[in-house]
Order: sequence, then C-alpha cells, then structure tokens
Amino acid sequence: MNMKSMVRWAIAALLAGNVAWTAEKTPAGGVTLYADGRPSATLRMEAKDQGVVLKHGDGPGQCDILGAREALIFEEKGVYHLFYDGAGPKGWLACLATSKDLKTWEKKGPILDFGKPGESDSAAACSPWVYFDGKAWHMFYLGTPNASGAPDLVPLFPYLTLKARSKSVAGPWVKQPEVIPFRTKPGTYYAVTASPGHIVKQGDEYLMFFSATGGKLRTLAIARTKDLNGPWAADPQPIVPPEEQIENSSLYFEPSNKTWFLFTNHIGLDGGEYTDAVWVYWSKEVNAWDAKAKAVVLDGKNCPWSKKCIGMPSVVVVGKRLAVFYDAPGGTSTDNMKRDVGLAWLELPLTPPASMSKE
Repeated sequence: MNMKSMVRWAIAALLAGNVAWTAEKTPAGGVTLYADGRPSATLRMEAKDQGVVLKHGDGPGQCDILGAREALIFEEKGVYHLFYDGAGPKGWLACLATSKDLKTWEKKGPILDFGKPGESDSAAACSPWVYFDGKAWHMFYLGTPNASGAPDLVPLFPYLTLKARSKSVAGPWVKQPEVIPFRTKPGTYYAVTASPGHIVKQGDEYLMFFSATGGKLRTLAIARTKDLNGPWAADPQPIVPPEEQIENSSLYFEPSNKTWFLFTNHIGLDGGEYTDAVWVYWSKEVNAWDAKAKAVVLDGKNCPWSKKCIGMPSVVVVGKRLAVFYDAPGGTSTDNMKRDVGLAWLELPLTPPASMSKE
C-alpha cells in the first residue's frame, strides 16, 4: 500500500468510526469525559426534540438514496429552504427541499453537480452556506476531489470552500470557479480542511465562521472579506483552541441580551470519532469567544430517536422559538450513511445557562 493509499484508508477509517478508542462517562451530573482528555461541556441548554422531519431515500433521481445530512435551513418570504447533502449513487451533492410549515417537504433534488475530473469538486459538491446581500444570493459550498470507495463515496480531505451565485435562493445556481475564497494552508490550524460556515456582516465587513482542521484536531475560525466575490483572509488563530474538537457553525443573535450564540457539532470519542452532540457557545462580542462559555444543546440524553450520534446543526427563528435542524443515523449507530434530518426547539429569548442541569 503506497503512502497516498494509506492516508486515504486512515481518513476513511476515521470517518467510519473504526479507530479504537474508549470514552468514559461520569454518573454524576451527566457530563461526558473523553479518554484522550478533550474538553467536555459541563452545562446544558437542552432543546426539545421533535424527531425526524425529512427522511432519506425518496429524493428525485435517487439523490439521497444512501442518506440525507448536513441540514442547512434558510427562510425567504415564508418559504423554508432546507439544503442538505444527498448521498446518491455517484456521490454527495447539495440538494434542496422546501416547506411552508416545516412539516411537509417537497424535495427538489440536487442544486449543484460534480465538477469535471481534476477539479476541486469532482468528487463532492455539498454543504452549502448561502447569503443574500440585498441584490444577489451567494453560495459557499464544500468541494473535494477525493472520496471513499463505492457505494458510500464519503467526501475525503481536503475540504475546500468554493463559490456559486444565483438570483434566487432556490436557484438555479451558477458556479464561480474563478472565485477562490480561501484555501488550506500548510503548517496552520487549517492545513487539512477549510470548509464554509455561517456568514454575518459587521459594518462593511463579512465574517465567515469556517471549519478548520490542521491534523486530528478540529475547530472554528473567522475569515473576513469586504467583497463576497473576492478573496477572504483567515484570522491567524481560531476562535477557540483546536482541542475543543468542534466543526460547522450556525449563529443566532439574541437582541434581548445582545448575545451571540454559536451552534456547532462536537466530535466525540467512543469506539471511534463521530459527531456526538450539538454544542452552543455564547459571547457578547462576535469577534471574541471563550471556550469555557459553552453548553450541550442536543445529545443522546434528550434526543429519543438517535441515542449516540447527532450531526451538524443549523438554526432559524420560527415565531417565538428557535428551530434547530440536525442529522442523525438513529438508534446507537454512528454511521455516516442512511442519516435523516431531525428538528429540535429552543424557547426564545435565549439566555446562557447559569449552572449544571440536574439529571
């Protein structure tokens, strides 16, 4: 086995949960401790789970026959647009489903296609974050030229941020290969992955909370630009240490207490690495985050249908509640495949938890 094959095998094994580690759990307080010492969240801001709202398997052209995950929710004029990664027979593509009530969904199928052989998104074009600047819609999506073997075709490193545009959030979307927002950089905290995340505007500057990996450790960082069709500059340091082991971002600003809440995935460790919970961090300042200011939002304790694995969150305000979308395989599975999209709720206004919740 050559070096390239060994690297691909190791990454595929990691994604599949075949790396043997063991987690320990403390009985008191419900705090999960990890064998390698990665930080735990000692507080809880528990969401109330509604269950599965979008099942995989019946998308147009078998686009999600092997799974639906990475749910990203956006609302425009009373219509909810749910972008998700559909695992189809040729690989993973960004797909779209729409709804007016968050109960009945119409699957539209893929909104992106694979790139040509050798291009940055030839193996996957997925996980899109979109932003409306008042005139046009901008999409930043994850692309990679590498994937695991069939039939799963799980996207493999490097995870790159690519660009597309549209006049409507529903599309059609036109790729912009000439736009390179940012790339992985050797020797940095984003040497292996630099994939897109939530975008907010502060003054005349756009901030993207992107996912970064320099090796085994994962974190979030801010990239900045004043031109959505131009290059972005990644901050020299992430917002929290890579030891936090988090990825993916979705932000909500609570006007009642002027606090930012950042929802993200935590990577757990129990018989292998996998997404074990939705965490939330909070801060009064969008440019400054404290790794200690965090809590568990959703995990196996308050999700009745998926007891071990909870995937990427995204949030949207619905009336007086905050909807938290996520994906999960159900039961005690940690598999990347055959996932469905779930929905949980938090009451507004949001306030940081003051103390450890009781069992």
